[in-house]
Amino acid sequence: MKKLEGKVALVTASTRGIGYAIAETFAREGAIVYMACRNLEVANEKAAALNAEGCTVKTVYFEAYDRESCYNMVKTAVDNEGRLDILVNNFGGTSPMNDFDIYKTDYQTFQNYVDVHLQTVFVASQAAINLAMAPQKSGCIINTGSVAGLTPDVSQIAYGTSKGALVHMTKIMATHVAKDNIRVNMVAPGMTATEAVMNNLTPEFMEFFLKHTPIRRMATAQEMADAALYLATAEFVTGHVIPVNGGFGMPTPVYGDTLMGVKR
Repeated sequence: MKKLEGKVALVTASTRGIGYAIAETFAREGAIVYMACRNLEVANEKAAALNAEGCTVKTVYFEAYDRESCYNMVKTAVDNEGRLDILVNNFGGTSPMNDFDIYKTDYQTFQNYVDVHLQTVFVASQAAINLAMAPQKSGCIINTGSVAGLTPDVSQIAYGTSKGALVHMTKIMATHVAKDNIRVNMVAPGMTATEAVMNNLTPEFMEFFLKHTPIRRMATAQEMADAALYLATAEFVTGHVIPVNGGFGMPTPVYGDTLMGVKR
């Protein structure tokens, strides 16, 4: 029997990268998967391809900056299927063009990033809990965090702060809903070789980043999906943050320079 047979899952921001890898993995493990995204044309194409393989994948509109959309996508899935077992809050993004350090970042930029990252998780999770998971006395919420929310960086004050806040939101939600047999956990990716990452980072930056990663490579989106699948099936795990980052930030500060042959 497949691991998610009979389950209904909704995955946000799921037309590419980590989100798509999760949606694809869950669908192949037997779940009815709703791909929640803004670009329904792309989503419908990818859903059709998976359905042709025998999966059950549907699409629903999701716009991260629209709170009503965050609620409606959950309601649509629940209305159609009569339940919702797994919610994956995967949306996230930032830009090196405007998310700098405390010296340079405009407050409105800071507020916008923090608001959208927390809003999507709060609204969608609240809807999933109240409309389906609490009444059915079961459910699993998986948030996609980031190494940026665990380890301070030289920039990305808005993104890092929002993902750090999401760590606490994950734990406090887990505490609130455990009585209804609902679990809430987080996957915190390190640098992952998605299309968005590969198109926006220079080789020099990647080399600098990876010299501080004991497993000397970037992650794959599938490795994030594997962690999410574990959390979707680990019935006694809640309030947990899994850093899937190859050990980034774990060694002493001199580790990277020593590895690169720099004498101190």
